[in-house]
Amino acid sequence: MSAIIDDKVVAGAKDPNVVKEDPILLLTEKVKSLYLFRDHYFENHAIEDAINKNKDLEKEMKETLASFDECKGYEIDGARAKYYFLKGKALNVVDRHVPQAEELLSKAVKLEPKLIEAWNELGECYWKNDDIQQAKNCFTGALPHGRNKVSLRNLSMVLRQEPSATQEQRIQNVQQGVEHAKEAVSLDTSDGTSWAILGNAHLSSFFTIQQNPATLRLCMSAYAQAEKDVVAKSNPDLFYNKAVALKYQEEYKSALESFERAIMLDPTWEVPRTKQEDLLQFLKDVQTSVNTKGRLKLKRLLQMIQALDVKHLGPYHGGIYTVGNKSVKLELTFLKNLVPGVNLEKAVFGKVVCWIQDSDCVPFTFCLVDKEQTCMAVTVYNFAKGRGVTIGDSVAIPEPFVTHQTFSYKEHTFDFNSIRVETPIILVVNGRKLSREQQAGTKLSTFKKSD
Repeated sequence: MSAIIDDKVVAGAKDPNVVKEDPILLLTEKVKSLYLFRDHYFENHAIEDAINKNKDLEKEMKETLASFDECKGYEIDGARAKYYFLKGKALNVVDRHVPQAEELLSKAVKLEPKLIEAWNELGECYWKNDDIQQAKNCFTGALPHGRNKVSLRNLSMVLRQEPSATQEQRIQNVQQGVEHAKEAVSLDTSDGTSWAILGNAHLSSFFTIQQNPATLRLCMSAYAQAEKDVVAKSNPDLFYNKAVALKYQEEYKSALESFERAIMLDPTWEVPRTKQEDLLQFLKDVQTSVNTKGRLKLKRLLQMIQALDVKHLGPYHGGIYTVGNKSVKLELTFLKNLVPGVNLEKAVFGKVVCWIQDSDCVPFTFCLVDKEQTCMAVTVYNFAKGRGVTIGDSVAIPEPFVTHQTFSYKEHTFDFNSIRVETPIILVVNGRKLSREQQAGTKLSTFKKSD
């Protein structure tokens, strides 16, 4: 019986002429609002509230799931796949793996194999559970039903994390990862998440395939594009991976600041905090070692310097440096005469007085002292595992690239010069040029917090 007041039908009373709102549309909007809350959290909350983000998100998720309870039973009315997908996506909003989300999304793709969004969400579930192969199957399985940015960029990440039997296979995976990330960006050039993953792909390429500075510039350019997007720049992953790249560029202050931003965006995530502390300790060790000339006693230092012999310049003794088929003239100079940047047609020669441990073992860092007792840090990339130089070795470096590190960070102040060496094979140690056996590619992992 209809409830009537003043000849008007009360809202909620049954009326065959009133069209019932589609619950799937209602649930779609609820889930969309949930993700907007997560992705735009810092537009509505201060950065100091970051510590509460996960708790607030869990609360919003529970409220969203309550809407599904209100629509319970609708899943049997012909839209079960969409219902399972939406509920699974709601549960998948958090960083942790939720078994129920995996179960619901698995049902959705079985019922409707062409539901691309469900494949992508299911792949994310497997990714969070460290099931790389199943995640890859999901993202790959979605693409035949439509090229889309989410499948492509996630596949780029998975390929870089997939175990490889050989170095050749790893290189191929990284190359494919770059191409997938590029395609994802081309489908939506305004999506900062795709740009961030392209940056990660370039960074992996730089260390896995070829350490071409142009590749690293592409990496940093992609991160800069990502930061233009309000969603991407709220993600601590972006700033963590950017910090890693900046560290290898030896832009240490910017790296520390980028680690700090990642910490601020997620105070519960310990990895960037640990990496920042490690980098600070490394820089303090370098500063102390340069200032104290490796903490050597004066007598020992003088003995080492007096033992420097020009014959230990080896192939550089004649003042010639061969690069490919090109011969470059070299002039032996003192460390104090070097200028920032590349010192063309110059060579330096000195004794190793100490080496500095880095938590990542990259770069291999040591201090070099020349005949005038000038001390300078040397960072060498791509040393093979277990290889390096030892205290007392004589080392010659052609056309050294010098950086003057001078900056303050919080209560720490740094002021030292360093020489960057991209490959150990240009070094002459105790009169002999290092062989290619001394060289190895650096293994670098970009980070996705849910990994």
